[in-house]
Amino acid sequence: MKSKKIRVAIVDDHQIVIDGITSLLDGHNDISIEATHTSAADMLHTLAGTDIDILLTDIMMPGMNGQELAKEVKKKFPQIKILALSMSGQGQTVNEMINDADIAGYVLKNIGKQELTHAIEKIANGGIYFSEEVLKELEHFSHMRKENDDANLTTREIEIIKLIEKEYSNKDIASTLFISERTVETHRKNIFRKSKTNSVIGLIKYAYEHRLI
Repeated sequence: MKSKKIRVAIVDDHQIVIDGITSLLDGHNDISIEATHTSAADMLHTLAGTDIDILLTDIMMPGMNGQELAKEVKKKFPQIKILALSMSGQGQTVNEMINDADIAGYVLKNIGKQELTHAIEKIANGGIYFSEEVLKELEHFSHMRKENDDANLTTREIEIIKLIEKEYSNKDIASTLFISERTVETHRKNIFRKSKTNSVIGLIKYAYEHRLI
């Protein structure tokens, strides 16, 4: 008995990427490409009238991006499993898509045919698939978030870090936030202590690594 093919849809704002994925999957006995679009909004419209098992979506797209599309698909077509395909796997983005859209996988665009087909087949069979690089980014993001929690920086302290990054002086910060320079100096001491840094350069590096700015 012939097995049912995995019905796939692809959305990416670059047609050449769609053509490349289509070429990779062309001729695969168990995979059928049912729809392709360069617009997330157009894909959302198509999904309303097309039976799809797995949606391959880019993340960075103009208009509606991949994160927004994934959330809408999960809401309107919960039976469709989502495989994100992107140039980068930033931990925060991946984590948000897992929480907001319950995505089944996330792979980078540098993967080959074997890994892509394996990911699609695994997801179609009820599993999940995340590229090794993406898992490392998730682990790094989790570590940084834990450090943020441990540092326990306040909203006001994060505000001040953002102003320090803009090269505001204590006087400028005080004027902007309507507080005294002495209060700013106290906040700065607490910020350096909590972030375990001892220079502005070190603090800015910490802030970028921990996605504070």
